[in-house]
Amino acid sequence: MAVNLEYVFRETVSNLKRNVSMASAALLTVAVSLTLVGGALLVKRGVDRATVQWKGNVELSIFMKADASAPESEAIDRQLKQMPEVKSYRYVSKPEAFEEFKKIFANEPDVRESLTVEQIPPSYRVVPREAEQTKIIGQRFEDTAGVFRVSYAKEEVDALVSVTNFLQIMLWGIAAVLLAAASLLILNTIRMAIFARRREVAVMKLVGATNWFIRVPFMLEGLLQGLAGAALAFGVVWIGRDLVQDRIAGANNDVQLFKQFLVTGADVTGTGILLLMVGVVVGTVGSALAVSRFLDV
Repeated sequence: MAVNLEYVFRETVSNLKRNVSMASAALLTVAVSLTLVGGALLVKRGVDRATVQWKGNVELSIFMKADASAPESEAIDRQLKQMPEVKSYRYVSKPEAFEEFKKIFANEPDVRESLTVEQIPPSYRVVPREAEQTKIIGQRFEDTAGVFRVSYAKEEVDALVSVTNFLQIMLWGIAAVLLAAASLLILNTIRMAIFARRREVAVMKLVGATNWFIRVPFMLEGLLQGLAGAALAFGVVWIGRDLVQDRIAGANNDVQLFKQFLVTGADVTGTGILLLMVGVVVGTVGSALAVSRFLDV
């Protein structure tokens, strides 16, 4: 028995009308599940962008000796220019370092007045390309002529790398678990809808209907429910992103990580397209698997 498109669409619309509550439950299941998946993916995008910028701002300081010669300083400058691990650097002269020193110890006049401009060591402030490269750069200059001390927060950098890696793994895990949960919920919801019409399926089999003749309307029904649910999830994710983004931008937050948390419109669009594809695939495949239980394939 050939599949007739008019019959397929008529039967699909009829099934949806006759099972409004079940169809609504399937749609909402898809929407809620994919909203969580989309939210997790967008949070990961924001964390990725924030931690990349945060890592890029990790500095190490190469403090020169107060009496370091010009050739020694020039040698440090040349090495920094040649190192591929160095993203950028700047030279802090004695007067600039002294101004920083006065700001740091503004509330301690005794300490502030204990040193003069000539006694303050100049330094190079280095920004590595990756946080993991901080130690590599620092070790290169620890025993270099004219260098007094290399200061870099090794423990803080290690903690930063560890935390960001953990966040990325955790968010990927959440997205995977939620996607699996969405698939199972969609499958079970559509299976319940088909179970309610199992007698109709049996009758159609008795009059000679092929498996595909029976399966296609259910697959189209699942596709429409998956697509509608994914579209709803897309809208919720888009609105949620705007609300969260505006809240972060308007908050007086001193935590740099949150200031740099950014999810662009392109991120939301790409995630939304992925949600639509997942909704269509899961809805179609889920309905096909669910109806197979009632067919002698």
